Amino acid sequence: MTDLRLLHYYLGVEVFQRPHHIFISQSKYAAEVLQQFGMQDCKPVLTPMEQNLKLSKFEGGEKVDSTTYRQLIGSLIYLTNTRPDLSYAVSILSRFMQEPRDSHWNAAKRVLRYIQGTKDFGLLYTKTKNFVLGRYFDADFAGSIDDRASTSGYLMNMGITEVSWSCKKQATVATFSAEAEYISAWEAACEIVWLRRILQGLGISQAEATSLFIDS
Repeated sequence: MTDLRLLHYYLGVEVFQRPHHIFISQSKYAAEVLQQFGMQDCKPVLTPMEQNLKLSKFEGGEKVDSTTYRQLIGSLIYLTNTRPDLSYAVSILSRFMQEPRDSHWNAAKRVLRYIQGTKDFGLLYTKTKNFVLGRYFDADFAGSIDDRASTSGYLMNMGITEVSWSCKKQATVATFSAEAEYISAWEAACEIVWLRRILQGLGISQAEATSLFIDS
């Protein structure tokens, strides 16, 4: 994206524009975060979190400095403004800010190693006439081994561009996987209703009902 013209830089958000698209990223801020936590020369990895990793607040291991851990998680939370791919890992790691252990710290450093290889990732908004609201959701049933709470996640887009996303622990403990999926669907439906009303106010009404898609 080096041929793009920089329009604006504010609070770590970079906005580039060309005639047919706008690209928003936080590449400079990501590099500053890596520098701040001494990970600027780390080896990149392909995913922000190990597959099937289960973390607990009751884990053994040495305690780490909670202030430093909170600073790191706060920085990662801010990065999710343009990086929905970080949302799940950051949602999990933010649960251990009270008494972080070395296992939590190591998992957070893996996120930094992922960022090392993806600093230039961001959101691409292309010129299009496709204003149909897209919608995807999923749930991680009983993903928390501390309280068996599930995690909900959804992603909303218009055309090929993401416009809204979320990943957070469910407020109600589901007793079976289908219940967790229904809770996640309800949260996604609430977001859809809100987005449809905003779009209607902007003169971009959705002519048809918005469908929800899930992997099962």
